[in-house]
Amino acid sequence: MEEDIFFKLYKEPNVDNKKIKQQILKPQIMDIQNTQSQMRKGVLEFCILSIIRQGEVYPSDIVEQMKTANLHILEGTLYPLLTRLKNAGLLTYRWVESNSGPPRKYFVMTDKGLAFYGELERTWNELADAVHALTKPLQDASSQENQNQL
Repeated sequence: MEEDIFFKLYKEPNVDNKKIKQQILKPQIMDIQNTQSQMRKGVLEFCILSIIRQGEVYPSDIVEQMKTANLHILEGTLYPLLTRLKNAGLLTYRWVESNSGPPRKYFVMTDKGLAFYGELERTWNELADAVHALTKPLQDASSQENQNQL
């Protein structure tokens, strides 16, 4: 019966319904690298804005600072993000002539970007506090409980 419902829902020409069913019903295996990547992506924008907030910056400097912090990012990932942030009015840039090659684009945060960053920072602090509270070692929790009983 379950199979009949499945095929009724997913009947389309030129589609292998058995393969679709296998993929849907197949148990999902957790991939730690994928989870780690998703966690990093979640803080990427905040970290980049944190760097830009410190002052005018060239994209390759952002890549280097991220690398130093062990948050590796490729320029192919960074440039579209910078463009999106600029189009949202959070960043602006200026061109600076270079002694070695084409002019360079230096980014700086706008007032709107600073306000947005402030909201992200508050959200980050709340999230970090919540995660810390949930992941602190068991002995910390039991010693806190003992102190509360006194």
